Amino acid sequence: MAGRNLVGPEADALDLGAVFRALADEHRRSVMTQLAADRSDSERGCNSFGLPISKQTQTHHFRVLREAGLIDEIDYGNRKGIRLRRADIEKRFPGLLALLGAEPPGGTAPR
Repeated sequence: MAGRNLVGPEADALDLGAVFRALADEHRRSVMTQLAADRSDSERGCNSFGLPISKQTQTHHFRVLREAGLIDEIDYGNRKGIRLRRADIEKRFPGLLALLGAEPPGGTAPR
């Protein structure tokens, strides 16, 4: 079954402030870190990220990431697929995904 792509901003319209606001949350940063680590950029289900939050809160976090232009969401009706917009992110903000990949598991750097 083909899904409907929920569209975020065009690559040239990605805003650094919106991206930073999206990445300020530890759960969204965890999603991005996991997606950045998967170089195949395969589509993943919303529940595959192991987030310790409600489904409603997950929906909110994925919407924030999509609206910032970091992910694509594909709506299949009873589920959604998530895919990293790697090429767009690298074009607009070179090195951002490498920084996310360098973040330690758990989302916080040692103090």
